Amino acid sequence: MTNIIQSLEWRYACKKFDSTRILSDKQIDTITNAFNLTATSFGLQPIKLIVIKNNKLQESLVEHSFGQQQVANASHLLVICIQDYFTLDDIDSYFDLEKEVRKTSEKILKKYRNQLKGIFENKSTIEKQKSAINQAYIALGNLMTVCAVEGIDACPMEGFNAQKYDEILALREKNLKSVLLLPVGYRAEDDFMSTLKKVRKPISETIINL
Repeated sequence: MTNIIQSLEWRYACKKFDSTRILSDKQIDTITNAFNLTATSFGLQPIKLIVIKNNKLQESLVEHSFGQQQVANASHLLVICIQDYFTLDDIDSYFDLEKEVRKTSEKILKKYRNQLKGIFENKSTIEKQKSAINQAYIALGNLMTVCAVEGIDACPMEGFNAQKYDEILALREKNLKSVLLLPVGYRAEDDFMSTLKKVRKPISETIINL
């Protein structure tokens, strides 16, 4: 069994990918399944993952990523998105799916369904989007760990022009907003970052035992 700590020690924010090395379909399936299995608040999954494997498209996005070349050189570019508008219909869809998967009766679900609708009915669009963004960060952390365990290099990115991404990827038509990027692939042999020691505070300074 892979030692998770060794995998996390091996992981770093890859700044230069080897563009000649491409992830397999099986590896991408692992990443996408891990995304789908990520924990979200109430299990509502107000997030989606765009998987880009298109050299021309990836290159066109570099200028909207503050010139960061890993967007173009990575095997695949993952774009984590949130739903632009989350409605009560989405809550109904969740409970309908639960009924289908778990065979739970409406009699059992009705009270919780209505409670959840009451919670979201009183939230503004901005509040719902902020909550969804929190879920996107959970997904990002999960994907980074999965990639480390699988020996896949990744680079978490907040620095990009989300409005331009939304426009180029036609995300508004899909009721989505881009919030995070994760280029994935294999580190280049000459990426100087790969040989640097991790800089972390001592555990005694970051962990409090009570």
